[in-house]
Amino acid sequence: MSIRFTAKARRGMVAMTVAAGLALGVAGCGGGGGDDDKPSPSASASKDSGSKPSAQEGQAETPLAELKGTDGLLLQITSAQRDAGGFVTVSGNLKNDGAESVAIPAQTSGDETEVIKHGQSLGGATLVDSKGKKRYYVLRDTDGRPLTTTGLTTLEAGQTLPVFMQFPAPPAGTADVALQLPTFSSGTIKISG
Repeated sequence: MSIRFTAKARRGMVAMTVAAGLALGVAGCGGGGGDDDKPSPSASASKDSGSKPSAQEGQAETPLAELKGTDGLLLQITSAQRDAGGFVTVSGNLKNDGAESVAIPAQTSGDETEVIKHGQSLGGATLVDSKGKKRYYVLRDTDGRPLTTTGLTTLEAGQTLPVFMQFPAPPAGTADVALQLPTFSSGTIKISG
């Protein structure tokens, strides 16, 4: 199977993932049909009628994990979704929490020559299944390009960048895995789907 992604296709995948997440969040909030143009009144009506929608809204805002990097960098993981094709797509935001511009460390690309030659990326990320004793690396297309956000350079103070990484899916019974990225702390995430 030949998988080839251009920068435009990768951005499209990120947009689809974000749109799916937003659609799931909206579906979970309840509300009446046809109120799409007026989300505020239906949201406040839901909050007044009970605490369950508030809990769901809080979960949508809470990251699955936060991995701290050097110089104020923070990777917030917002979803880890199992796809039908046997992949796991991990999405989130890379943020500069510091007061100055920060260059993204070159180590985030990993140390594989084939990945590094395609520019700076999150190609060094891995998922670790400690129960199954397996490590999953970022997938690559037939030209060796990592299936992750690429072209990373510098983040200005306070700037946030949406990112994604695709991995082979662990067995269906495995939900909790550790996400590791060079120069960042490790964090446990739960795979859904």
